[in-house]
Amino acid sequence: MNTLKEQKIKSAFHSLSPETVITLVEDSLGVQCTNLCRPLTSYINRVFELEQKDGSGIVIKFYRPGRWSQNALQDEHDFLMELTEHEIPVIAPLKHREDTTLGRYENIHFALFPKKGGRSFDEYSDDQWLELGRLLGRTHAVGCSRQPRDRITMSPAQSTTAQVNFLLQGSFLPPDSAEQFQNISQTIIKAIGPMFENIEMIRIHGDCHFANLIYRPEESFYLIDFDDMATGPPVQDFWMLLPGYSNETLAEIEIFLEGYETFRTFDRKTLRLIEPLRAMRYIHYIAWCAHQVAEDGFSHVAPDFGSEVYWIQEINDLTDQLQRIRETSFPTDQLP
Repeated sequence: MNTLKEQKIKSAFHSLSPETVITLVEDSLGVQCTNLCRPLTSYINRVFELEQKDGSGIVIKFYRPGRWSQNALQDEHDFLMELTEHEIPVIAPLKHREDTTLGRYENIHFALFPKKGGRSFDEYSDDQWLELGRLLGRTHAVGCSRQPRDRITMSPAQSTTAQVNFLLQGSFLPPDSAEQFQNISQTIIKAIGPMFENIEMIRIHGDCHFANLIYRPEESFYLIDFDDMATGPPVQDFWMLLPGYSNETLAEIEIFLEGYETFRTFDRKTLRLIEPLRAMRYIHYIAWCAHQVAEDGFSHVAPDFGSEVYWIQEINDLTDQLQRIRETSFPTDQLP
């Protein structure tokens, strides 16, 4: 993409007007909307809530240019449609009049979803852990059926190495911090790499934390926001839900796996990947903030991103996590 065209697309992305948004929804679905066009919080994409004349709500998501290929976005939609076909509670995209789920405006991809409210929990009861296990077990039973076309593979050798290279090559770090960050990140990749050899990699949600689960009374938990869908180990989709480190949450893991294995066998040896995945998450988040800076010139989430204090803290956190990985011997024998 040439620079002038790229600037035009990004300008269109940031200058979407209510009139444009409403017109796109009406033309895509063949419906009539009211004048409601409410922007919703999103760090990456642009998202709006609209209302049809019959009172039903619609959410339109404009995907940030340059983040995902068309195939990658279609991977997300295909996965959601497959999950819906298996009656798994997710919020699938609506089909447009052209029988597609992915629209385009000024070369910006967008999708439409039915509005579904719900509440989030940051602590779960035993029954809810069991329910979450069943939900993820069913999700992975569909996810393992085939591979996506253009999604990252969540492993130290692939996704984490690419993120580290992006950070080092993008001049985001001061010279002194760059050397320290390179050393600790490469040490982590080398230490955890062998743990990922010969393990199952399937389609997963990729970013399954409490904010991406909503509970609807009289229904169930819904798994939402598949933007970070990836190929990765199944354990990635539940470790962020745990209330503490892996060796401190054996009771929750046991209940979760009881529900999970109602629908799918879980390889318990991969529980040792939880703390390595936490280290990878640290690096992923740093790279995520860097992408924000590279694209917008600022970061909404980490206002001190790039400062010497920021990098000292991140390097210290990675150093502490490496020590935790070395010291943690996950007692899988304590689980049935």
